Amino acid sequence: MTASAPLSRRECALFATVLVLLLIAVLAPVVPAGALALGTFADQRPWHGMANAMDVLSNLPFAAFGLWGLWQLRRFDAAVHAHAGGAEPPGSTLDCAWLFFAGLLVTAAGSAFYHLQPDAMRLAADRAGMTVAFAGVVGLAACERVSQRAGWALAWCTLAGGLVAVACAAEADNLLPWGALQFGGMALVLGLALTPKVTGAIGLRLGWVVAIYAAAKLLEAGDAWVYEATGHLVSGHTLKHGVAALAALPVLAALQRVGARALRHNPGAAAATA
Repeated sequence: MTASAPLSRRECALFATVLVLLLIAVLAPVVPAGALALGTFADQRPWHGMANAMDVLSNLPFAAFGLWGLWQLRRFDAAVHAHAGGAEPPGSTLDCAWLFFAGLLVTAAGSAFYHLQPDAMRLAADRAGMTVAFAGVVGLAACERVSQRAGWALAWCTLAGGLVAVACAAEADNLLPWGALQFGGMALVLGLALTPKVTGAIGLRLGWVVAIYAAAKLLEAGDAWVYEATGHLVSGHTLKHGVAALAALPVLAALQRVGARALRHNPGAAAATA
């Protein structure tokens, strides 16, 4: 489908959904950002001078999966360029995957920075990092279930809207745009998960992405409860970081399946990636 082709029914539905979320973010009553307390995490134990050590160190899985994903994409690109044709995914899918895995690295840095000394400024950095990875996920979902051009456009809209939402929370004391982006965006991904795949989809299991997100939010909400239930071994917020990082696994699995098919089409390409 060319960029100048008329909008499909799915693209029109996606555009309408994004417009509704935008109207909610702009017109709904203000939700004061200060309504959520900062730095009230259950596990505040230091380690070798590092404050809130468990909540800081538990961001390492984000960095590990981010590096793994970027390495896999680089390897996959080498395999694709080593032969003509094959099972190359559409470009926007790969672009959104690059954005997602790079976002995991930024998320790891921003979240660790915030949890070292929680305050409003550092929270903005944390949210900005998450926005990059979130934009990649939402873009991938649209690439899989709507179209390539819709996926890349949605990724950029999510990134721009997310950064504006972060600024609204930090500067205008309004958390509503951030909530509309985060929860509305995942509701959109859930809706796309229930939609049949389009031609060229790589088979990303969006249901797993949504389930992992839901589990992470539950652990975040039960931060203190988990900390008490485990005898102060680990808190819900610490576990939330590790679980949220697992959202990389469905993306990695889908890309690896496509990469394996590409290498089977031309076994000589495998040598180029070794």
